[in-house]
Amino acid sequence: MDEVTDEPLYRDRVCGIDIGKAELYATIRVPSENNPARRAAETRSFATTRRGVLALADWLRCWQVPAVVMEATGDYWKGPFYRLEAEGLECVLADARQVKNLPGRPKRDPSDSSWLAACFERGAVRPCFVAAPEFRVIRLHTRYRRDLTEERTREKQRVEKLLESAAVKLSSVLTDIHGVTGRDIMNRLIAGQRDPKALAQLARARARRKITDLEHALEGAEFFAGEHAALLAAMLERIDQRTAQAGELTEVIERLLAPWEEQLAQAESMPGWGRRSAEDTLAETGPDMTRFPTPAHLASWGGRTPLDHQSGKRAGRARHKKGNRYLAAVTGETAVAAGKTRPAKAPATASSPAAAARTRPASRSATPS
Repeated sequence: MDEVTDEPLYRDRVCGIDIGKAELYATIRVPSENNPARRAAETRSFATTRRGVLALADWLRCWQVPAVVMEATGDYWKGPFYRLEAEGLECVLADARQVKNLPGRPKRDPSDSSWLAACFERGAVRPCFVAAPEFRVIRLHTRYRRDLTEERTREKQRVEKLLESAAVKLSSVLTDIHGVTGRDIMNRLIAGQRDPKALAQLARARARRKITDLEHALEGAEFFAGEHAALLAAMLERIDQRTAQAGELTEVIERLLAPWEEQLAQAESMPGWGRRSAEDTLAETGPDMTRFPTPAHLASWGGRTPLDHQSGKRAGRARHKKGNRYLAAVTGETAVAAGKTRPAKAPATASSPAAAARTRPASRSATPS
């Protein structure tokens, strides 16, 4: 092993790992056997398979290295991180944006692992939040459900564009064209019905007050050809598939989050929050808020902390830092919903003028009867 110069250290024995898809480079830094005041370093390469990571763990045990640092590179870090964590090693995930700004970063993978180890032993690497093992599985389900919901939303937008291209102005009258009335009308269009009056009579509930407007909006249905009907049927089928898949995932998520029903109920009690928002947030953060030093750290991790860029007298544009996009989506949705929620009026107290006027007895005349 090559000896390197001594530096003030926060950790005595460390390992830095640079991870690729099929191969990783690991560098250990330990006290020198010849001179404990100096450091010794060695770099080896391992496969990212289970066998390769176990060989890495054995090598680290031989040198009594208890802590490992690796950079968050796509999803490649998850396999080695979880395996080494299961082997009893302390694993630290470094934020790629943070370590990128540390000085002296090399451009080669072996040197990169050595540089990560050197930064780690000096305490220059701040660890990223990594979910607990039980919430990693829950997070996979909630994230996939949100992805399915976003795909369904995009498909609904395509449906609206298709109707507009066929001169069917259904979205100009109905608030949600995928409600009961809208779906009935689209199904009749697919079946071959083109009479605007017959289509308008399919309106349900409050939409029946718009029958005349529906007739006018559906007068262009004559341009709705068979090719439009085939495309619309395919789009509606995809929407129904995404809805069914999201419903199945919801059942699994409910079962997985059953032990944390109290935390879910607390989140649902906030204005603008619902069951799905509470489930998505709990899956991302977990119930242990001590993982975040302050509320500001949690807001920053969720990408809801504004950035101020200023140079001299020129104030730069204030932007939001990039963070967890799933948590950012939930907080954005709940903020909009909370802004539309009217808080319940507090009951008037005796100290308020209105309450005092209601509770004050009628004044009697001072003149004796």
